[in-house]
Amino acid sequence: MRMRTRKTLAALISVMALALGLGTTTAPSASAASGCWYSGSHWWCNNRAGAPVYGFKDLARAYPDSSRIVGYMNSNPSWFNCRYDGGASDEYVGGPHPYRWEWTEADNGQWGWMKDTAISSETNPLPACW
Repeated sequence: MRMRTRKTLAALISVMALALGLGTTTAPSASAASGCWYSGSHWWCNNRAGAPVYGFKDLARAYPDSSRIVGYMNSNPSWFNCRYDGGASDEYVGGPHPYRWEWTEADNGQWGWMKDTAISSETNPLPACW
């Protein structure tokens, strides 16, 4: 009888420990990317070094042209002026902001748009371009 009581008690303790989560491990929580920051008259963001900077479709420079690379951003972090949330099918970039582009100056001095997916910082702090 004593052996049966011990087995029952051991089984009961094991079930209670699992129910309380003592026998499990937890995965680390995902943390959001830190946001871009303002310093020295520019917004600075962490980005992928070597990311392309794309041209624009019109003389007003208002819309990104994903078919034309005008330069590259080899620096990291880099500065940006503003963000644009487009909507045209050729403005799709994916990621958490699927139509977002940022206006900047490439390392070669050409102005253009960088895809939001090339930037690891959260770009919500940047002002809207218009």
